[in-house]
Amino acid sequence: LPRRLWPIVQTQAACATKVWQEPDQGIWEARGKPQHYVSSKLMCWVAMDRGAKLAAIGGDDKLRETWQATADEIKADILEHGVDDRGVLRQHYDTDALDASVLLAALFGFLPPEDDRLRATVHAIADELTENGYVLRYKTDETDDGLAGKEGTFLICSFWLVSALAIIRDWQRARDLMERLLRIASPLGLFAEEFDVETGRHLGNFPQAFSHLALIEAAGRIILAERVEEIS
Repeated sequence: LPRRLWPIVQTQAACATKVWQEPDQGIWEARGKPQHYVSSKLMCWVAMDRGAKLAAIGGDDKLRETWQATADEIKADILEHGVDDRGVLRQHYDTDALDASVLLAALFGFLPPEDDRLRATVHAIADELTENGYVLRYKTDETDDGLAGKEGTFLICSFWLVSALAIIRDWQRARDLMERLLRIASPLGLFAEEFDVETGRHLGNFPQAFSHLALIEAAGRIILAERVEEIS
């Protein structure tokens, strides 16, 4: 890590340490009451976990221990309050509603691929938070987002699901979803923010960089899975 970037890491770790216990509006910026969103705390865990690893690389054992202790505290809090009775990561601490953002638990290695809670979460979203196979951010009738009406499926979430399925080694299902997603690309091969499964139209920002970044990661996960199969 370049020395000039180290102060930025320290600042971000200090911020995550300060705010991780506070409620917020979540990754989707819901306009309802602030809640203890699992994905927000998960990303604070990412900041502290990666910060601790960088501190170890830099030889700062004191910071490594401090930051790792905070990461462990955040993780324990999520697993105590952010998992429902069936072992699925919930949207926030006061609901059992699903939210596609908790797929980030797979992408960032919050739990190992063989963990029953991670597998249950990925499969619950695949089975219960999809519309014609494509992933919704959340169910609008279960989330106080301050908005009215129906929204399309979010393509970044669908690509996250491809990655998550590959991570838990549900490789065929990951490939099948990836193939379906690639078939709905625009004539230019581009993706928007949302996709309306009823009309087949791309909605929202177009083209959407976040959708394409998630596509690239999903493709990489599948390629890796195929390479592993070849050598095993």
